[in-house]
Amino acid sequence: MKQFLFILIAFTLMLSCTVKESVDILITNAEVIDVESGEVLSDYMIGIKEGQIAFISNDYSKSYSAEKEIAADGKYVIPGLWDMHIHFRGGEELIQENKNLIPLFLANGITGVREAGGDMTSEIFKWRQQISRDEMVGPTIFTSGPKLDGPNGSWAGSIPVTTQEEAVQAVDSLINIGSDFIKIYDSRISKEAYLWIIEEAKRRGVRTSGHMPFTVMLEDAVEAGLGSVEHLYYVLKGTSEEEEAITNKVINGEASFWGSMTSLMESSTPEQSQATFDLLRKNDTYVTPTLFIGNTLTYLKQVDHSNDEYLNYVGDGIIETYQGRIRSGLRASEDYTNMRINLNEAFVNLAPQLNEAGVTLLAGSDCGASNSYVYPGISLHQELQTMVNAGIPEIDALRAATINGAKFLSVENEFGSLKTGKAGDLLILNGNPLEDISQTKNISTMVLQGKTYSREKMNEMLKDQRKN
Repeated sequence: MKQFLFILIAFTLMLSCTVKESVDILITNAEVIDVESGEVLSDYMIGIKEGQIAFISNDYSKSYSAEKEIAADGKYVIPGLWDMHIHFRGGEELIQENKNLIPLFLANGITGVREAGGDMTSEIFKWRQQISRDEMVGPTIFTSGPKLDGPNGSWAGSIPVTTQEEAVQAVDSLINIGSDFIKIYDSRISKEAYLWIIEEAKRRGVRTSGHMPFTVMLEDAVEAGLGSVEHLYYVLKGTSEEEEAITNKVINGEASFWGSMTSLMESSTPEQSQATFDLLRKNDTYVTPTLFIGNTLTYLKQVDHSNDEYLNYVGDGIIETYQGRIRSGLRASEDYTNMRINLNEAFVNLAPQLNEAGVTLLAGSDCGASNSYVYPGISLHQELQTMVNAGIPEIDALRAATINGAKFLSVENEFGSLKTGKAGDLLILNGNPLEDISQTKNISTMVLQGKTYSREKMNEMLKDQRKN
């Protein structure tokens, strides 16, 4: 009997030693970049099962079985990149062309996007559902649905808000359709309606994001609960010691948005800038600098884009929408052109100051119809490069395209960094982006929603979208 028990125990032990943990994807010998701590975890394994990270470990004494094993020797692993400001828009006739943009994001390692308002909300929800059902390959899409603006807003599909009751109804309608956040635009909206929307959304626990009418003081918008400031015009306004006087001129019809820029730049002071940075940080208000599109639109007169490679991948209908800004840029007076150049330089100086002061930044390209020569996918990498060129450290630029976006959308427990239990959407890079941010483009493999995509497969996505 004792001998039998001994044999049984020995057999059980032997069996337990041979059983391997099973995962779908096993990445070995990787340099894993922890975007939260900034550390590089050297020679680690990552196991992915059913689209989630099962483990991250450097314990090679354990054995694992995997359907797909990737040797990442000398390569760097980062979370999939998120573009936190894009648009799908252009009307019914451009629905298919917008859908055709989705592979451009994937071909550039963009695994998540924040769609900041347009006129094809129902289509976006269809695409999102198809992606979740594995009927279509695409990034995780978060959307605001229609923008909120005043009567006769600039962008098609916007919901007009003029009264407090309409503000409540508009917020309700966006919550009911499943919007992930609320986007406010500033073409026609009144000061009162703007603040009503923010206050109602905050009361309902929904994040807001947007432009800001110059009839509103930045402090009022932030303290009302504005979640993220899109573009740097509005932060610049807050850094001016003449903000209140300029705001009153706009209210009285004595000054305009563009006509105020030179005065704002000239009256920006270090003391008021610091007070503004403190205000944003203390209220957990994010800022999306969109530096690359600023560079692009500022220099439309000087830069010839006719040979841009990505013109081969974007539909002709969307390219036609570029013409509005192009014509405006080419017709602009010398004074206006010089003002835009000075303003662009001011923004390039402002972005690293915000980052240094501890304001949370989001990386967004603002790509989409009407935004000339800012192409889906590649423009997020160009935004990261522009941020670093401005003086933002590489790790902070990476955070702006990963964990910061997840935190803004309150999904940091699921996305944004490489942790056990989170989504296994990641990029394996051939070089270290903490030394050279352009390495975010140097992708060896993308893992998205439990599937692997080689560089060759990603190149095929581009090739399939090429028009000629």
